[in-house]
This record gives sequence, structure tokens and C-alpha cells, in this order.
Amino acid sequence: MAHFPSHLKYSKEDEWYQQEGNIITCGITDYAQDQLSDVVFVELPEVGRVIKAKDSVAVLESVKSVSDLYFPAEGEIMAVNEELTDQPELVNQDPYEKGWVVKIKVEDTSFLDDLMDSKAYESQLEEE
Repeated sequence: MAHFPSHLKYSKEDEWYQQEGNIITCGITDYAQDQLSDVVFVELPEVGRVIKAKDSVAVLESVKSVSDLYFPAEGEIMAVNEELTDQPELVNQDPYEKGWVVKIKVEDTSFLDDLMDSKAYESQLEEE
């Protein structure tokens, strides 16, 4: 059964976000990794890249499909999870810790107010 940590924020697109000051770590949810099935490749962005709101920041390829990871705000890529290059399966094994994808520095964190908490995200999934 999928789990959704209560300290994270969630998007309708099945992505999670963790705020540490103005650095936002993101990845895909436990539900999303289950839907993708076995992740076999992760295309990571270049550190230092400046992104616009709703830009794709990474591509996750599984045995079933290819999925983009979008970011809802403007920012700069500060770090990428290099371990995913050799071990893309970390996204499946531990989507909220070892399977994080990127860390992005943002000037304005107000976009987090528009995202869902874990209970709202779970309710959305139940309605689908």
C-alpha cells in the first residue's frame, strides 16, 4: 500500500516537495512509482540550470512508459541525485528518501500554498 509522508506537499501530477528554507527537494510519489513500475533510467538536469514555472526538470523512464517531472515555480537547479544514474531503481525502492530527484532554489515559496497535504493527496487518489 502506498504511503504519503505528512511533512511533504503534493501536486496533482503525483510529485512531492519538501521545503528546507528556500531549497525545495522533489521527486515522484509512492503511487507514481508504482504506476510507472520499474524505473530503468532517469535523465537528470544540469546543476545551475535556471528553470521557469512548470518546466520539466527530469525524465523518468520505466519498463511501461516515460514520464516528465515538472516543477511548479521558477528556480535554479542546485543539486541532482547522481545515485539515480547508476541505480534508477532507488525511485521505486525509496521514493521519498534515496529516490529524490532534484533540489531547486526558489526565490518565492508561495507556490507551496497551492499544493496538497498528504490527506488531500490521498483523497484525490481515492476519487480517481
